[in-house]
Amino acid sequence: MQTPAQAVTTTTPPAYQVVRDGIPKPLTAEPGDAARGRAIVLSRQTGLCLLCHSGPFPEDPSQGTVAPDLAGAGSRWTEAQLRLRIADSRTLDPATVMPSYFRDDDLTRVGAAWRGKTILTAQQVEDVVAFLRTLRSEGAEGAPR
Repeated sequence: MQTPAQAVTTTTPPAYQVVRDGIPKPLTAEPGDAARGRAIVLSRQTGLCLLCHSGPFPEDPSQGTVAPDLAGAGSRWTEAQLRLRIADSRTLDPATVMPSYFRDDDLTRVGAAWRGKTILTAQQVEDVVAFLRTLRSEGAEGAPR
């Protein structure tokens, strides 16, 4: 029998399966949109990615230096690996400071307005994955030359 705290709510994100170091299946039926994903990555209200990461974004001079550079992310990681790193990076490193953007349970210090909600929707995760896949390193295997 489930306790009220364990009961599934309508805000619970859809289940996904982690295989090795990635989530191989998309979280949505609609493909990710790279333009929307780029807007999320650059947004200081939605993704907040550039607080910690840097990348090929000359329009934003205030980029972080504590996390990996996003330049070449599409060459370094597969789609499945990127999806897991965005959805729930704690699966790979429980001590990471990167937020779990698509997790709503077992979180600490979550404001009342955010409890039971994910930071990004499933579609937003797919949009960010689509965008990061476009960031290819010159000369990397499979990257444009």
